[in-house]
Amino acid sequence: MTSGGGVRAGNRGSMRPRGFLGARQWLSRAMSRCVLEPRPPGKRWMVAGLGNPGLPGTRHSVGMAVLGQLARRLGVAESWTRDRHCAADLALAPLGDAQLVLLRPRRLMNANGRSVARAAELFGLTAEEVYLVHDELDKPLGRLALKLGGSARGHNGVRSCISCLNSNAMPRLRVGIGRPTHPEAVQAHVLGCFSPAEQELLPLLLDRATDLILDHIRERSQGPSLGP
Repeated sequence: MTSGGGVRAGNRGSMRPRGFLGARQWLSRAMSRCVLEPRPPGKRWMVAGLGNPGLPGTRHSVGMAVLGQLARRLGVAESWTRDRHCAADLALAPLGDAQLVLLRPRRLMNANGRSVARAAELFGLTAEEVYLVHDELDKPLGRLALKLGGSARGHNGVRSCISCLNSNAMPRLRVGIGRPTHPEAVQAHVLGCFSPAEQELLPLLLDRATDLILDHIRERSQGPSLGP
């Protein structure tokens, strides 16, 4: 572990025992150290990709796709470990002096907040230190927006997080998926997979989303010098 609580990427392979059980034991020990270690305020953040487990490639789970790209960028794509306490896949990654907790819920979208809130409790995080990444119907595909708190705007995963965290202060990266013309087509559109043409746009979109969230966290990690 680094002094700020991050896991050193260069030593990750030697630290983790092989096998599923060993990986879970390693993450459990790492989580225990993270929770117990003193840390400077604001130096640990969680990024949760909202979606439905087992449904990769759907528009509704694009938040999980962003988390996958984020994990690859941070060099922890092979470090995901299932945690039964949170009902989620977790990975820890250093970002400068800060530490990121990456989370992919293993509950359905409408109950994602239970996994997010449990992990926030374990890692001692406030709602303001928890980023949500999710799909946004009211923005065209390829459009990104970082929203600092506010209402769920009809998104059930965000609504679940607000309810379970008892706060609406979480920063949110909204990833546009576009809204179909006919209202009756919305459910099929959201739960459907990206079309071949849309899939060609995804790599650049995921890269841009990763850049946006990492830049924002880096700025916030610098502390009060940035001003309000």
